[in-house]
Amino acid sequence: MQLLSNRILNMATSATLAMAAKARELRGEGKDIIGLSLGEPDFNTPDFIKEAAIQAINDNYNSYTPVDGYVELKEAIITKFKRDNNLTYSLPQIVVSTGAKQCLANVAAVMLNAGDEVILPCPYWVSYADIVKLNDGIPVEVKTSIDTDFKMTAAQLETAITPKTKMIWFSSPCNPSGSIYSKEELRALADVLVKNPNIYVVSDEIYEHINYIGGHASMAQFDDMYNRTITVNGVSKAFAMTGWRVGYIGAPEKIARACNKMQGQITSGTNCIAQRAVITALNQPPLRVQYMIDEFKVRRDLILGLLNDIEGFKTNMPEGAFYVFPNVSHYFGKTLRGKTINNATDFSLYLLEEALVATVTGDAFGNPDCIRISYAASQEQITEAIKRIKEVLS
Repeated sequence: MQLLSNRILNMATSATLAMAAKARELRGEGKDIIGLSLGEPDFNTPDFIKEAAIQAINDNYNSYTPVDGYVELKEAIITKFKRDNNLTYSLPQIVVSTGAKQCLANVAAVMLNAGDEVILPCPYWVSYADIVKLNDGIPVEVKTSIDTDFKMTAAQLETAITPKTKMIWFSSPCNPSGSIYSKEELRALADVLVKNPNIYVVSDEIYEHINYIGGHASMAQFDDMYNRTITVNGVSKAFAMTGWRVGYIGAPEKIARACNKMQGQITSGTNCIAQRAVITALNQPPLRVQYMIDEFKVRRDLILGLLNDIEGFKTNMPEGAFYVFPNVSHYFGKTLRGKTINNATDFSLYLLEEALVATVTGDAFGNPDCIRISYAASQEQITEAIKRIKEVLS
C-alpha cells in the first residue's frame, strides 16, 4: 500500500519557499547570499501595532477565538472596506483566517468540485494553481506578456470561458508583476462576466496599499459583481506583519458561512494576540504606513535603473507591490561560465550559484520567460545584488 497520498505526491513545492530554503542552505555553507526571492517587507512591524499586542497579552487574551474572528476585528475590517474601498459588508460576510493563503484555500475548498475550471491570468501568485488542483479544480492559464503590462484583456477572458468555468482568480496589485488593474480595465472584465452569471471572482488585494499610482480599484465595487466577488486581503504586506498570519475575506454571506464551517474543522480561529493587534492596525488610516510605501517606490526606481543597464533584461514599470518581473529569454540557449541556460529555472539557479543572489523562476508564476526579483530589501543590498548579476552575465 502506498504510504503518501496522490494529493501530496502531485502537489508542487512552493517555488518561493524552495528558493528561500536553498538560499539558507548556502548561507549555512558560509556563502554571502543576497535574498531577493521572498515577498516579505524588511521593515519592522510598526510600534503602535506591537504595543497593541503587548496590551492584549497583559489583558490576558489567551483563549480560543471565534472561528471567523473576534467581532471587534470583523467590525474593524468592515470599517476598513468602507473607508478604503467603498465596499459595504456585514458581520456574517467577514471571515478572519490564518493569513490570506488560508482564505484562498478555504474558498477553493468550499466552492470547487471535480472538473471545475478556474481562470488564472498569467503571471499569477505561485500557490493559486496548486490550491485549485488540491481541490480537484482545473487551472486554466491565460497568457499575458510584458507588452500588455501582464494584464488579461476582456477579449482573452471571453475566449478562456467554457461551460466548466467556475471562477477567475487574480491579484491587483499583482504578485509577481506589480501590475494594477484600473477601474476601467476591471469594468471591461466585469462586462464579460455579466454575460456569464455562474462565474465567481476571487480578487486578491493583499498588496492594495503598496500602490505607486493611487486609486485602488476592487471588482466588488460594481453592483453587478458584488454578489459574485470574494475580496481577499490581510495585513502581511502593508503593515509588515508576515509572521503574524492574519488574512480576511469579504464575501457573499453563503460563501463566508461555508468558509467558516470549513475553517472550524481545519484550524479554528486565528491567533488571539495577532487579532487584537490587527484591530489597532486596521483602525488606523493607511497614512500610518506611508513611509514604507515611499521607500518601496525609491527602491523600485533604483532596481529598474540598474536592471535596464544589463543587456537582455526587459522590464515593465510595476505600479504596485515590491517585485520586478523581467523577461530574461535573451539568455535562453546561451552557455555562461560552462552552464547552459535553457529556461528561467536554469537562469534563476545560475544567479544563485554564480552571483549568490536568490530570485524565483517565472515558471512558478505561469510565465517561463521571466524571473521574479523582490526589492523588499535595503538599497545597499539591491545595488550589490544587481552589480553581482551584471558581472556574472557580462
